[in-house]
Amino acid sequence: MKPFDTEITDSSGLLTGPWRQPKQMLHAQTYDSHASIHDDATAQKLGFQGGTIEGPTHFSQFAPLCERIWGKAWFETGCLSAHYRNPVFEGEEVQASIETPKSDQHICAIGMTRKDGTEILRGTASVGRDVTETALSQRLKELKPLTDPVILRDIKLGMKTAPQKVKMDFDQHMGDLYPFSLAAKLKVITEPSPWYAGSDNPWGRPIVPLEMLSVLFQYRAREDRLPVRGPAVGLFADQEIRLLRGPLFVGESYTVEREVVALSGSRRTESMWVRTTVFGSDGAPVATMLLNGASIKQSYARYEEEYAGMYGKKSA
Repeated sequence: MKPFDTEITDSSGLLTGPWRQPKQMLHAQTYDSHASIHDDATAQKLGFQGGTIEGPTHFSQFAPLCERIWGKAWFETGCLSAHYRNPVFEGEEVQASIETPKSDQHICAIGMTRKDGTEILRGTASVGRDVTETALSQRLKELKPLTDPVILRDIKLGMKTAPQKVKMDFDQHMGDLYPFSLAAKLKVITEPSPWYAGSDNPWGRPIVPLEMLSVLFQYRAREDRLPVRGPAVGLFADQEIRLLRGPLFVGESYTVEREVVALSGSRRTESMWVRTTVFGSDGAPVATMLLNGASIKQSYARYEEEYAGMYGKKSA
């Protein structure tokens, strides 16, 4: 049984998927006992038109395109590395595209746009454990360092978290960060696949969709207690998910560990880049995720007061 029935257009070295309307499933998301950027009221206070759709939701639209290029290898050593450029709101249509690589290449450019032409994300897709120069590996080299931190003033490079056990069953509620189940997601996922729900695939077991790997890896993240000041509203600004020995399976236990690998800043945000390493039952890595969690300065009620107290000046 083939994994996808998605209609794909091949034109002059560019594979393009259909227009899709991803569903918002994080209206009820909470962290630190407050609502998130995916809540309409919270998002509107920060200048957004409504609750944003979570970035990794868009990863599903790339799966059929990558499978067309790399086949089974995509599910075993595939990698999506993306810089999120603009948010998407429920009801909007978006389209994914990927440049077809040359015969000797294992990496190529990806992009997603809204129907009005707005760029949603850009990055790279690749296969193989030896590919190191992804979109985000390059972006890490070009970051503006974080200066005068307030929200992240207690965070240090190299901070690590204790190992955590995680797993994802079909009907398992994934907590306050992800108030839904895999079964609920599969009812609305933009690119359904029999490989996600059944055993008629090369591995004989249901596999976790790429967009839901973010949910699995972040399932217990709030227990890390990294010393981030708050409450403050955060968003995903960059994300890379890499499979090393995939796919990952429904109902199987994994161990995750996290490390702070970079700190950066912009006029509106303070960013903590965290690399999650995921281990199988044999103790060997099976996947990694690099995530830039950007905290919005405006959302931290004490930001201006604390900035002035720490640095003796107004924030820029």
